[in-house]
Amino acid sequence: MPRARGRVPAHARHRKVIKAAKGFYGRRKNTFRTAQAAVVKAGVNAYKGRKQKKRNFRSLWIQRINAAVRTVDDKLTYSRFIDGLTKAGLGVDRKVMADLAMHEPAAFTALVEKARKALAA
Repeated sequence: MPRARGRVPAHARHRKVIKAAKGFYGRRKNTFRTAQAAVVKAGVNAYKGRKQKKRNFRSLWIQRINAAVRTVDDKLTYSRFIDGLTKAGLGVDRKVMADLAMHEPAAFTALVEKARKALAA
């Protein structure tokens, strides 16, 4: 009896990799060896990108908050504003503050005033 070589599982693995490489350029989309390397690399980059996305958004929120703080009070910086909020006991995260700064300027101005009073005290 001949030895079973595992053709069906191997073909299924190859098909899965080729499917994941759909849309890639050149041989990377249809040659198994290059497609497999490209799919692994794409997975690594996607993993890194999910971490970088969090950093980029935090940086964007900080920039927006800083710009909004300076429009309310030109002498107050972002770091002093955050220090004032901490001293005032206000725990508002940066995502919410950036959204307030863009869409609710009056509410954000109230936050700046509270931070300023806490810094003065």
